[in-house]
Amino acid sequence: MAKSKLSRPHKLVLLAGLMGLSFLGLGWKQQFAKAQNTEVATGINWSGASFPVESFQEYTSAFGYRGEGFHYGLDLAAPQGSYIRNWWQGTVVEVWQDGRCGTGIAIQSGQWEHIYCHVQGSVEKTSQGTYFIDRAGGIQLWEGQQIPSGTRIARVGMTGRTTGPHLHWGLKHSGRWVDPARVLRSMYNQQIQQANRG
Repeated sequence: MAKSKLSRPHKLVLLAGLMGLSFLGLGWKQQFAKAQNTEVATGINWSGASFPVESFQEYTSAFGYRGEGFHYGLDLAAPQGSYIRNWWQGTVVEVWQDGRCGTGIAIQSGQWEHIYCHVQGSVEKTSQGTYFIDRAGGIQLWEGQQIPSGTRIARVGMTGRTTGPHLHWGLKHSGRWVDPARVLRSMYNQQIQQANRG
């Protein structure tokens, strides 16, 4: 995996966001316990990973049970049009549009699959294949395309079922849903340890 290229401001955004995670939602410890694969976030070198949202404001909905059922991701609020970065180097395995996720992107990175919902743009098909396009944002992603970590892949939007601009970010490991907050905490802890050593 490529070495992290997070600048100091991006690292500070990650720090501020992770501080907010500790206050997100009632019963977050119980929600962590319900994650199907709770230990996959530990013991991994996260130096190649990138925080997924520029201009991050706050976490608005945690992974776990909520009123209408199970929420299979973490919602990261940001102003509409804020850029979304690829969390981990990988391959675009699917782009789609539906009534719930809106315009979505799935990227495979080894055993990890990361899913981005409610993004601006649309999905189009040609004889060469299927691709995601955000013309105003200057982004085009083809299914099968390799994407480096930290690359801008989309912009925060309000497509699908949403009440405000945010990224719904889902993570799977070996096909099983994982709480993204656990991964972000593990990334943060490694950054702190590396900074203390340096």
